[in-house]
Amino acid sequence: MTQASSTLPEPSPEESPTAGQTPPNKGARARLTSIASTFDALRIRNYRVYFTGALISNIGTWMQRVAQDWLVLELSHGSGVAVGVTTALQFLPMLLITPYGGVIADRFDKRKILRITQTWMACAAAALGLLAIFGVAQTWHVFALAFIFGVGTAFDNPARQAFVSEVVDHDHMPNAIGLNSASFNIARLIGPAVAGLVIAAFGSGWSILANAVSYLSFIIALAIIDPKRLQRTERTARAKRQIREGLIYIRGRADILLVLGIALFVGTFGLNFQMTSALMAQQVFHKGAGQYGILGTFMAIGSLTGALIGARRKTAPRARFIIGAAVAFSVIEVVTGMMPSYWSYAGVLPAMGLASMLTLNAANTSVQMGVEPQLRGRVMAIYMMVMQGGTPIGAPIVGWVGQVFGARWTLIGGGGITLIGVILTVAIMARRGGITVRGQISLRPPRLTLHTKQR
Repeated sequence: MTQASSTLPEPSPEESPTAGQTPPNKGARARLTSIASTFDALRIRNYRVYFTGALISNIGTWMQRVAQDWLVLELSHGSGVAVGVTTALQFLPMLLITPYGGVIADRFDKRKILRITQTWMACAAAALGLLAIFGVAQTWHVFALAFIFGVGTAFDNPARQAFVSEVVDHDHMPNAIGLNSASFNIARLIGPAVAGLVIAAFGSGWSILANAVSYLSFIIALAIIDPKRLQRTERTARAKRQIREGLIYIRGRADILLVLGIALFVGTFGLNFQMTSALMAQQVFHKGAGQYGILGTFMAIGSLTGALIGARRKTAPRARFIIGAAVAFSVIEVVTGMMPSYWSYAGVLPAMGLASMLTLNAANTSVQMGVEPQLRGRVMAIYMMVMQGGTPIGAPIVGWVGQVFGARWTLIGGGGITLIGVILTVAIMARRGGITVRGQISLRPPRLTLHTKQR
């Protein structure tokens, strides 16, 4: 068989670029390659299925978040403390149970765990939605079901975080983590706006019930994922003191300790957006449910941008990037609380969303990629416990601050405490010898250089 010639015709003089010039289409090709690399993990069939199911479920989750806070404000006659208590009860299981969830994730089939937890949360959402639809919901109903919902989340989060490493290979993990964040924030673009319309037209209950139905999408996705293509990790055998084993491992990792310290302050005092936006919309700007939902969409624009930036990352981020992003987030949150009008407040939210997502995505990727596979479930459980488990402490405090000093101080105070906490974390780790801080002075602006040490 004659092989076809691969020789191409010579370009005409008009088509040939002169020496030193870039071909006209080279920049376009580079941009297309860059865009394609942002969505690289979607080439994997299992991840496409996972991503689609999670996206639909996340839209429902954001609808419930908006509707639940609005329902509590209605039932409690605008009490910021009641909103804070609801948030605290929903995240309290993260503090109490998540380490056990991490052990379960390392020991059993993560896909089966997720089927159970997703069904559990769907039932909790359905119960709250039906109570609200029939007009019999009371504040204590929301408190109780928020706690029940949180129990499911405490087991769901470690399994879901660790399951990503089985859906994709190690090389695609940074991209998959970034796309997971993008899915969450695409849902944040859609969910709050839809929730605002549904609440205004039909009431909070229907928006919460929609979340119960949305869990079916993720449950179906788990069912049709091809188990033969999963990157299985060796399961941990049953043994004593497995949580302690994870804690000892983390204690010897200065890089992970630094990230956990930052996540503690950011999660406890900085990430109370749903509560702070609800208070700002209702009490400062005197807006309704529709305008409140739009605020979530504005923030999601920045968050989605940050997630897509994270999806282009090929390696684990450096410590100085995580610290810089956390500092920027803290400062922007303080500035956001000072905005004089509804639209100026909305206009700053994309920047706050961008900074928060860069911080969270970098922290998550750093821990996931830096941990041993057999310990990933337990370490991610402790990471999630630190980041979200502080909410039961921070949310009531922030809610009380909003009720006593005004809604603006939920943002000014939250951002200020977060900034102080990040600085303290860096200082403590530097004192312990976990990181080295060096300042460089030159004609350019001063630069902070950080080096982490593993012990």
